Amino acid sequence: MVKSEKPLEGGHMTEVARLGDQVLREAGPWTPTIQRLLAHLSEQGLEWVPEPQGWTKDGREALTYLKGKVPTYPLPEWVYDDAALKRAAKWLRQLHDATVGYTDPDPHWRSAPRKPAEVICHNDFAPYNMVFRDHELVGVIDWDFAAPGPRLWDLGYLCYRMVPLMRPSNPDAPDLPIDLSARLELALRAYGSDATVPQLLEVIVERLEDLASFTHSHGLARKNDKLLLDAENYSKDAAFLAGLLR
Repeated sequence: MVKSEKPLEGGHMTEVARLGDQVLREAGPWTPTIQRLLAHLSEQGLEWVPEPQGWTKDGREALTYLKGKVPTYPLPEWVYDDAALKRAAKWLRQLHDATVGYTDPDPHWRSAPRKPAEVICHNDFAPYNMVFRDHELVGVIDWDFAAPGPRLWDLGYLCYRMVPLMRPSNPDAPDLPIDLSARLELALRAYGSDATVPQLLEVIVERLEDLASFTHSHGLARKNDKLLLDAENYSKDAAFLAGLLR
């Protein structure tokens, strides 16, 4: 029986399909760099990342398929369980610790590196790039935008998505009673950061302002209304969080 490709949800920036036990992704100049990074992470014992499996005949990259469910918005309530946030923060620390001092022999990062380049950041460590089985986090996917950067840049975006830190009128904000301070402290403790909540919030505001600009430019280039709406929400959420710091 000949296997057929099945398009996978998401892929606002990259076309993605599944073929059997492999994921096939549109490749770019950054792809060899990302494949070497994933191979390094596998060698470091991170079992929750996809493994690179070379290239297809039509030039796409091939990765192992991580079995499970990738949630999409509106996210189910169980995504916001404390256990999921704790595991995600701990895994992010594993990623960062595994890439201290990591250098690529011929780096071509899709995202611009940021200083201080303490570690390699995933740059999109969020529920829509996480794989769950029976409500338990088992993997993280979509590494195309990984690049050198500061630890809090990555942790801040994780908190924005999983605490979460969206203004109440954001369509993606859950209708749940959430203690923002307690959830932020939980994430900081699970990661093992000595940063304070205000320090983390300042980074998140900067992160969202940068993301709003990036997403807006890509939305215009691709004539993608969804990306343009996302950019508007990032900008409004940044202003909302900046107000909390005053």
